Amino acid sequence: MHKNKAADSPVFLVVDVQVDVVANIAALVDRARAKGIPVVWVRHQNARLRAESPGWQIVPELAPLDGEPIVDKRFGDAFADTDLGEVLERLNADRIVLCGALTENCVRSTFNGALYRGFPVTLITDAHTTVDRRPSGLDYSPANAIAVLNYQAESTTLPGLASQAVSTAEAFTG
Repeated sequence: MHKNKAADSPVFLVVDVQVDVVANIAALVDRARAKGIPVVWVRHQNARLRAESPGWQIVPELAPLDGEPIVDKRFGDAFADTDLGEVLERLNADRIVLCGALTENCVRSTFNGALYRGFPVTLITDAHTTVDRRPSGLDYSPANAIAVLNYQAESTTLPGLASQAVSTAEAFTG
């Protein structure tokens, strides 16, 4: 488990961005890099997103720079059965700024996984997205899923840490 540090060493964690919200995330990646904040990429693979297939690749508009870590995962929580914890330790990260897809799956799972591992999390409210699950019988829209996770990020606390939610315009300023 991560030990909360007093230092200010955030890491920008980009989860499963393989198409949507690219413009906001691109702006955030540029801003994080300009401020010297490490960018860590997370890429999902499963039976549908097979490693090395075209659909598995990170979108070209957000190409990782040489040396930026890429964590490949098989579960919703980017910490589960990956080396993400070790990557964050090497980067001396003490908090996570989070964006990506899919809101109610991988972003939510990684949000909770980070908190339960002792990392304060800042969720970027307009830089995570999902698909419409109503055709599968679920009674909520993508906007509902996004709003629920944004609310959770604004209101979740654990002993000694809390999460927050900010917009793209508010992130990495100051």
